[in-house]
Amino acid sequence: MIAEELTIGEVARRAGVPISTLHFYEAKGLIRSRRSAGNQRRYPRGILRLIAIIRVGQKTGIPLAEIRARLDRLPQDRPLSSDDWAILSGEWRAALDERITLLTRLRDQLDGCIGCGCLSMRDCPLRNPGDSAAAEGPGARAFRTAGD
Repeated sequence: MIAEELTIGEVARRAGVPISTLHFYEAKGLIRSRRSAGNQRRYPRGILRLIAIIRVGQKTGIPLAEIRARLDRLPQDRPLSSDDWAILSGEWRAALDERITLLTRLRDQLDGCIGCGCLSMRDCPLRNPGDSAAAEGPGARAFRTAGD
């Protein structure tokens, strides 16, 4: 017989994460548990798919706050489906494409100078002739993303 709910140890083992990670995810509002009569955490079986999605998001560099914001818009009364994943992955795709473009540009130009964000370097004729970036204020200029 398959149990309807899993203990925290079972979830940790099946998801391949330490128990402390589950506590952290719960504290951040990414996952939820209920308490048994003995005050032990119990998780629905669908939590394993949710944890897998959280981990994929983390591995691709998506901040936990953004992962949570996206998950909060999905139904909480059932396990996540492939349709839910299609929505999440579609929303994350543009951010990942932007990050890939930025990292590719950085990789391709890294040995040309110092990765050249040109923080007011006076003698960079390629990226910052005449120290023109100084007039734009602090911070790197060449590798800004759309959100900067």
